[in-house]
Amino acid sequence: MEREDKKSIALTGFMGVGKTSIGQALAKKTGRQLIDIDAEIEKAHELPVPEIFRKYGEEYFREKEKVMIQSYSQEKKKVLSLGGGAFLQPEVREICMASCYVIHLELSWDKWVDRCEQLIETRPVLQGKSLDEMKTLFHAREKIYQEYHLKINTDHLSIDEAADEIIQLL
Repeated sequence: MEREDKKSIALTGFMGVGKTSIGQALAKKTGRQLIDIDAEIEKAHELPVPEIFRKYGEEYFREKEKVMIQSYSQEKKKVLSLGGGAFLQPEVREICMASCYVIHLELSWDKWVDRCEQLIETRPVLQGKSLDEMKTLFHAREKIYQEYHLKINTDHLSIDEAADEIIQLL
């Protein structure tokens, strides 16, 4: 990735598609710093995301998320792992599209279902939902991820393969 332009890379996609894992590999391979937005919010509040949702509500969380993304997206040579709902906010989409290389990590529903059991506890938006409700949310969210510079389908890629593909395409 020898580019004069050192824009940060923002990874988007549904919960559990691998944004943080792929982001870690991508950051390591490119010498960039990974910024996991959810982890940064947790650090700032000294609470896990589900507890922030319970204590302050989703609207509060989304505002904190937006402010943090606005700040980090202006920095150079970062890999930003955005929360699955970050792109629900038009301002976040606009900021990221203007300031970063937005890479949408796509995973099919069938592959996602294989992972969903280990996601529920840490994803407040999934808690208490049936599989049908999760499927509706999965497909509804697909529409918000349609603004990107690159899209990578990760169904048959390892973490390292996905990172390598992003590097090749950039």
